[in-house]
Amino acid sequence: MEAVIEAIPQTGDIRLTLEISARQNFSAKSAQKIARRFVADEISYLLRAGDPNLVVGRRLFWRVPIELALPDRGVIGTTGTLDVDVETGQIFATPEAIAEIARHAEQLAA
Repeated sequence: MEAVIEAIPQTGDIRLTLEISARQNFSAKSAQKIARRFVADEISYLLRAGDPNLVVGRRLFWRVPIELALPDRGVIGTTGTLDVDVETGQIFATPEAIAEIARHAEQLAA
């Protein structure tokens, strides 16, 4: 299960009750650093980590956008995302997801 609220109606009542608890051992900035180090070591030094968003699922995690940034042009675009657990700092990424980030980066660079 994952809870994402993309659009809130302009009028009417909204009532949400959600209770999830987790120990936040890794902040948004920590998750960003973990993701940045991972992509630099595993994919390319030209990738950077954007500002994370907190995602509510079976666990709480930070979803970190991964962006391609070229020295002469700056940020070109987003190549994918990495999820970082708020409690453990573990990155959730399959080999396929990592390959997809790399493929998107190559497409954007071209």
